[in-house]
Order: sequence, then structure tokens, then C-alpha cells
Amino acid sequence: MILRLVIMGVSGCGKSTVGAALAARLGLAYRDGDDLHPAANVAKMRAGQPLGDADRWPWLDRVAAVLKDEAPVIIGCSALRRAYRDRIRSGAGGPVRFVHLSGQRDLIAARMATRAGHYMPLSLLDSQFATLEPPGPDEALTVDIDQPLPTLIDSILRSLEGATP
Repeated sequence: MILRLVIMGVSGCGKSTVGAALAARLGLAYRDGDDLHPAANVAKMRAGQPLGDADRWPWLDRVAAVLKDEAPVIIGCSALRRAYRDRIRSGAGGPVRFVHLSGQRDLIAARMATRAGHYMPLSLLDSQFATLEPPGPDEALTVDIDQPLPTLIDSILRSLEGATP
């Protein structure tokens, strides 16, 4: 089976860090979904305005296209609502596994406050949590981010090895 893996969660939860580390361990490519946003989306978020569904659909289609065209691949994408995850699945060209990076708001806010050069301001974190529809176990593997990165990666890999698509 060709691996199509989406590392999902609110902004600042560690999608890029975890995705890149998983990709390195598995010898796969990692793509950051942030790089797939249209310029208008980036400008909107940079201005502190949350995205709506109309903003997200074209971006989610780009994410799905990467999964379809570049698999095996790992991609970081917030995929906050089930409808967004369904949109990704429908265009991905095969089974998609989701890993939800879950964490407390205070921990994520602290992480966001220390990162430099990212267009997503801390002021939008509450809108991310408001939009989030946490996936159930039938839809994604959920892991708590409040642990060292190597432990987190080992846990994800063990779960993926035992999972079915």
C-alpha cells in the first residue's frame, strides 16, 4: 500500500516538526500544507483574519492533489473539520491516514509565541480551536503533543504499524 499520511491539528501544534521527523524516519518526502495556501489566504491570516470554508476548499484540493500525485508522502495540514478531511480523502487517489496532534491551548500558545517568521498570528489560535472537530478513533490516530519529540515519533510509528488503512 502507498502511504498517504496527513499530520493534522491546530496551528502551532507541531505539524511541521512532527511531519518532517516522521518523514526522515520513514525515508519519505514531507510537504508543508502551509506552502500550498493561495497568496490571498496567507494575506488574510497575516492580517489576523480567520479563513472561512470558501477560502479553505481550494487549499484542501491542493493538499489532496499532493497526496495523489506525490505518494508516498507525508503532509502537514490542519484539516480541522471532518468535512475538510473528507474533501482531502475524496481527492487523494487512495487511502489517507490522519494523525491528530492534540494539545492544551496554553501549551500551543506558548509554542506559537516563540516561533518566528510564521504568518499565522497567535490571535487566531482561538478561532482554530473553535473550528476544530476532533476526529474520533475511526478517523485518525490522536496523540498528545506534551511529550518529547522522539517519544512522540516512536508512538506514532508503533500505532501506524499496527493500523489498517
